[in-house]
Amino acid sequence: METVLAELDAGRTPDRSMLRDAVRELLSALARRAPGRSVEVRVPPYGAVQVGEGPRHTRGTPANVVEMDPVTWVRLATGRIRWDEAVTQGRISASGTRADISAYIPM
Repeated sequence: METVLAELDAGRTPDRSMLRDAVRELLSALARRAPGRSVEVRVPPYGAVQVGEGPRHTRGTPANVVEMDPVTWVRLATGRIRWDEAVTQGRISASGTRADISAYIPM
């Protein structure tokens, strides 16, 4: 994780496998911090988790979805970019009434 953060802070693209591991580690941390199944957080191509209390999603397209690229997710989850800033810049696609996960980040 530290190597990925150092690369991002230096303006470089991290190694793909290290970025994948960092994304998955941070998604797992989010799932522990915000247990539940009402919001699906997607970071293609590396992973997705369901989080947040509320109505449980079971089939089809979830009503509440947050999606972003891996670099944005790592920056968001570690406090290097704020939720509102990322949304305004179009780095996050968020739909549904429960899709704002800003209360759980940074971690």
